[in-house]
Parts: sequence; C-alpha cells; structure tokens
Amino acid sequence: MITGRLFIQHPRSIGETYLEHQQHALSFGVELVLAGIACILHALVPAIFVTTGSRTVTRLHGRMVTNRAGARRSMSADHGAAAPAYSAAKSA
Repeated sequence: MITGRLFIQHPRSIGETYLEHQQHALSFGVELVLAGIACILHALVPAIFVTTGSRTVTRLHGRMVTNRAGARRSMSADHGAAAPAYSAAKSA
C-alpha cells in the first residue's frame, strides 16, 4: 500500500514510529536551518560563527549514528536476527 510506503516503511526500518521519526527529523531540520543561517552570516563576517556549522554537523552525525545503532540493536533483539545496516545513501 502506498500509504505504508510513504509514511511507515522508512521509520519502521530504523526502529521508530511515524511520530518519533517526525520529531527527530524536525529537530534535525531546525538545527540544520539555524546552522545554515550561521554559515551564511559567517561567510559575510568571518569572525562570527567560526565553528557553528562544523559543530552542528558533528553533533547531528553523532545523534544519528547513536540512534541508528540503538535501533539496530533493538530490532535485532525483537526479531532475533540482524537488523539492516544504516545506509547513508538512503538518508540523502
């Protein structure tokens, strides 16, 4: 069913409900937008927001890797089998 594919398949594949995934994706998006604005301002005035962009990307990457690893462990324990590995290509 197309509804399941659009709204449920991906969150389930990473061990989240639709609403959990929505919350995580929105928090990532807001942080990235704010970091993007800081980067634009840094481009105009190099002395400000010197490390904001790189610190944000590093922090978000850490959150994503931690969440994915936890989801894989949880899914493995729930199903008694190895969960699918995280694919960076799918998240882009």
